[in-house]
Amino acid sequence: MHDTLAMGAIAASEPFTIEHASLFDLWPIWRVERAAFGSDAYDPLTLLGMALTPRMVRLKAVVAGRIAGFVAGEISAREGCGWIVTIGVHPDAQGRGIGTALLLAAERELGASCIRLTVRLSNTRAIGLYQRCGYRWVSTYRRYYHDGEDGLVMEKQV
Repeated sequence: MHDTLAMGAIAASEPFTIEHASLFDLWPIWRVERAAFGSDAYDPLTLLGMALTPRMVRLKAVVAGRIAGFVAGEISAREGCGWIVTIGVHPDAQGRGIGTALLLAAERELGASCIRLTVRLSNTRAIGLYQRCGYRWVSTYRRYYHDGEDGLVMEKQV
């Protein structure tokens, strides 16, 4: 089983791969979620549900045998649009293109004509990444996060 990164354990030049994630990756992915999102992280039961959902796209970024990032997404039957449900990179591995690689790989796997995601209004780093990848703001979910912060809905036409 892969383990998550430890502070400073991986050299910045270490290559990464994007692979399909499985049920066996549940705990390392949860640790990445907690490191990346703190109190906003999905709990293990929710991640288990994602792991068991047949149509859910689940990808992981692996650096030196350790999971450094994760993305999950699915097609909304109601909207016909793909949704990135979660995407996160461990803080020790951020700034290396892993988030971009995960996002683009998930878009390809989803194969939808439009992809949406929700991001915290204050997460300017992630918003910048999404904008560089072609996402644009389309609406706002008021008080979306547990602390009352708004969530921006961003969309990309693929």
